[in-house]
Amino acid sequence: MRKARFITLEGIDGAGKSTQMPKIEAVLKSHGVEYVMTREPGGTPVGEKLREILLHQAMEPETEALMMFASRAEHIATVIKPALEKGKWVISDRFTDASFAYQGGGRGIPFDRLENLEQWVQKGFQPDLTLLFDVPVEIARKRLSKNESLDRFEHEREAFFERVRKAYLDRASRHPERFLVMDSSLSIEAIHAGIEQAISSLCP
Repeated sequence: MRKARFITLEGIDGAGKSTQMPKIEAVLKSHGVEYVMTREPGGTPVGEKLREILLHQAMEPETEALMMFASRAEHIATVIKPALEKGKWVISDRFTDASFAYQGGGRGIPFDRLENLEQWVQKGFQPDLTLLFDVPVEIARKRLSKNESLDRFEHEREAFFERVRKAYLDRASRHPERFLVMDSSLSIEAIHAGIEQAISSLCP
């Protein structure tokens, strides 16, 4: 029986993750893989309520970090692990790496505090593959400028996203065994080719 895989998509706002979702689904379907598409924050009834608060309500950085992990705990317990146990692959738009990038790099929460939360909530559970869509901040900001309704993260200044991007790349360098950094400034066709190769390599 084919092993179920947990794949996460990461990147700063405007990196183009959402644009790649249909391609990921197409690759999975071509290999006959059953899958679940989900997102963070969110993915569960509780998580979606927390998502609405997190994206639109100002709060202290510590509160933000704790709420992200609260949503994640529910997500793992009720969606991600049950799907994997049934043999379904799980594709999540963001996971814990986003907390290290946004709450750690962006907000300045000490990484050791986030590591404690990660261990408490995940107990060593990690994605099989993380696709990090990397793009210079100025390009991401231009993409976001076309969006008329921005959440409070997307409204952050350029310096915030520079810190977030750096934290993502640092995280990728620390965990090369599961990260694949993709140049999201390339053409859509080139990015699609990279996605197909990465996901196909997990399919026996």
